[in-house]
Amino acid sequence: MGIEGVGARVARKEDKRFITGAGRYVDDMVVPGMKHAAFVRSPHAHAQIKKIDVKKAQAMPGVIGVLTGKELKADGIGNLICGWMIHSKDGSPMKMGAWSPLAVDKVRYVGDAVVIVVAETKGQARDAAEAVEITYKELKAVVDATKALEKGAPQVHAEAENNLIFDWEIGDAKATDAAIKAAAHVTRMKIVNNRLVPNAMEPRAALGHYDKAEDHYTCWTTSQNPHVARLVMSAFYNVAPENKLRVIAPDVGGGFGSKIYIYPEEIVCLWASKKTGVPVKWVADRTESFLTDAHGRDHVSTVEMAFDKNNRITGFKVDTIANLGAYMSLFSSCVPTYLYATLLSGQYDIPAIHANVRTVYTNTAPVDAYRGAGRPEATYLLERTMEAAARELGVSPAELRRKNFITVFPHQTPVIMNYDAGDYGASLDAAMKTSDYAGFAKRKAAAAKQGKLRGIGMSCYIEACGIAPSAAVGSLGAGVGLWESAEVRVNAVGTIEVLTGSHSHGQGHETTFAQLVNERFGVPIDSVSIVHGDTDKVQMGMGTYGSRSGAVGMSAIAKALDKVEAKAKKIAAHLLEADEGDIVIENGALKVAGTDKNVPWFQVALAAYTAHNLPAGMEPGLKETAFYDPSNFTFPAGCYICEVEIDPETGTTEIVQFVAADDFGNIINPMIVEGQVHGGIAQGVGQALLEGAHYDASGQLLTASYMDYTMPRADDLPSFKVSTSNTPCPGNPLGIKGCGEAGAIGSPPAVINAITDAIGIPDIAMPASPSTVWAAIRAATKH
Repeated sequence: MGIEGVGARVARKEDKRFITGAGRYVDDMVVPGMKHAAFVRSPHAHAQIKKIDVKKAQAMPGVIGVLTGKELKADGIGNLICGWMIHSKDGSPMKMGAWSPLAVDKVRYVGDAVVIVVAETKGQARDAAEAVEITYKELKAVVDATKALEKGAPQVHAEAENNLIFDWEIGDAKATDAAIKAAAHVTRMKIVNNRLVPNAMEPRAALGHYDKAEDHYTCWTTSQNPHVARLVMSAFYNVAPENKLRVIAPDVGGGFGSKIYIYPEEIVCLWASKKTGVPVKWVADRTESFLTDAHGRDHVSTVEMAFDKNNRITGFKVDTIANLGAYMSLFSSCVPTYLYATLLSGQYDIPAIHANVRTVYTNTAPVDAYRGAGRPEATYLLERTMEAAARELGVSPAELRRKNFITVFPHQTPVIMNYDAGDYGASLDAAMKTSDYAGFAKRKAAAAKQGKLRGIGMSCYIEACGIAPSAAVGSLGAGVGLWESAEVRVNAVGTIEVLTGSHSHGQGHETTFAQLVNERFGVPIDSVSIVHGDTDKVQMGMGTYGSRSGAVGMSAIAKALDKVEAKAKKIAAHLLEADEGDIVIENGALKVAGTDKNVPWFQVALAAYTAHNLPAGMEPGLKETAFYDPSNFTFPAGCYICEVEIDPETGTTEIVQFVAADDFGNIINPMIVEGQVHGGIAQGVGQALLEGAHYDASGQLLTASYMDYTMPRADDLPSFKVSTSNTPCPGNPLGIKGCGEAGAIGSPPAVINAITDAIGIPDIAMPASPSTVWAAIRAATKH
């Protein structure tokens, strides 16, 4: 291991520009002749559009164009799509309602885009947007997914009777029912996973530029996967031919899944640029982000977990209603199905599992993948049930989990997944030791003397990430492949450019990817440039989401490095008059093993490009490309233990200790991994204690600003104690599992388990705000 190579705690290269304000975001982009856009959005959750009058707006100062959905449709712009086909258990395809980038006849949630105004300045565009006169016929709205299924509920889309998108199942219903019937004990729960708003630091933005001279389009956008954006906008939305469309995702200030998708604004800004003849920029304000960014979670589930007389799990039955909002977003259909129900075995050896999932339209913002995407929902369900079962059975929550752990690998679950490697007991032991789990009773007693309630909660999570392989997901309905690409260019002076289809928006790719190159060739990481986010510079790739950049993206880079290394060794062997098999790379030079004969890396690179003295038949240059399609998901796992202290007079919960013991396989940069875990836990704690999107009965979002939607602050969080163990992933060349989502997956159930332990109640709703906790304490006291 070098001082900058794999395993080193190297400070992030990219942070210099970020902390000095030199980052380049979409809002920083300025194109000659650029104008500004504002969208007129529906104030109603459900209404018919009767009339749109734009004359007053068109006459206002600075206005260049006011465009409607009818004009957009007349130009052949297509509807937004969901890219993962799911079939109901009766074989019928999912019911995908039409989603026009600008609404034409009907609006279906507050914030639905209806008109775009283009003007000289942002202020003029907003003023003119307020002058657009739209006559609506308001319709009844439905915001609750359970109520949306009821007979007589408002119909969101004509295509989906009773608002049911699909009714899907996985597992063995008969075997699961038999296990429950024969069980010595059954734990039953109703569990709600609250709706969240992603809240990336940078709001979404788009800049569309149509170049009439070249008949070419460029879109700068806040995207996690620019190549997929280009593919979908050309192939499905008919914005531009793919060869005439360039998509650039520059520095992006966070995504958490909400920037995977193609939204109406990118499509409309590109179209509006051609219509008006000027480049068109739109940047969301924070309220627009709350209203229109894809929300996360929002599940209501009932569960039954069966145990035999030895407290071994024999069956697990789940029924889930998932709210997908007003329209099906790009990956929305796979989140409550193949990213959720396939993880219901967790870390446990469960012989029979059955899950039934119904997805539902409501008059709310579309719901899609948010950090963890299905796996937090599955983990919360499973770990809340395990904790409740331990209390009902009167056994240690830790030992009930340990008794049911999978210990032999590979392990085929009843719900598709084949776990390749793991040591769940090691994470449990590490977390229990670090948290002084055995000493909790003394701390609880000491807290009681101070008038405080103290509780401890545990969560043993597993996730599937690095989603793969392409053939498998294709057979399950995915509309794209899930491989990744890389190109390694060694320049004539020995510096290296790595072009990757992965996209970095906070993950630290510019550092960790360079560390991989340093480990292989010994060149300083400052001599390595990472290029991403521009479809004209980088060959097609699949982007960043699902903790795939390490396991999939870096594996593609490793394959390209293999090819570069092989050619470099051939050149070095020729120059050194040695056998190719004797060449090794050490400290930035290619050497003949066991001798002092060597040639520096830069001389090998130069030789490749001067081509004066190459092996016979070898073509010049030193540049290689690779595509990597993983053979299996990766399966990070771990154990989180949360300890809380509650003031019974106010209901205020303080997290006094939080321990995370994770198994991420091989780790490139421990410091960056710890940062990812810290960030994930912060978001998970936010969900558990503070965050929740709430609509009123008419479909108005009540939590549409930071005044109403409570984000965690620094003093809401403790100093986390994090550690890692390592069972390398056998499914990729680097042994990496992925770390970006684990914290958000494992933490919510640990927090809620600790709170319910402190109060002595079976369940409490997330977010467990002070008022909610205070009311729960009062209710428990009455009983």
